[in-house]
Amino acid sequence: MTGLVPAWAVVCVLLAAFVAANLPFFNERLFVVGPRRDPKPVAWRVVELLAYAGLVAVLGRLLESHLGRVSPLRWEFVAVWLCVFLTLAFPGFVWRHLRKH
Repeated sequence: MTGLVPAWAVVCVLLAAFVAANLPFFNERLFVVGPRRDPKPVAWRVVELLAYAGLVAVLGRLLESHLGRVSPLRWEFVAVWLCVFLTLAFPGFVWRHLRKH
């Protein structure tokens, strides 16, 4: 089993990514603790989404470095990671923008 990432690390990063991807859509505060905006502009939601994607990527990188050798970071990985993160944000987007209020 040498060289494989333990399952708990993968689950931890995926759960953190799912929660972080939906945070901008489920609250009206800037970065969860900032001032309340009612309604929060879409531009702030995009900025928060990108910031949370970066934070979760750093978490994944830290776990990877703690568990073993770190793989090289190339543009393909970044593109796939952003697509996965945006896919995980879909429930929050639907809840905020497509649901009838």
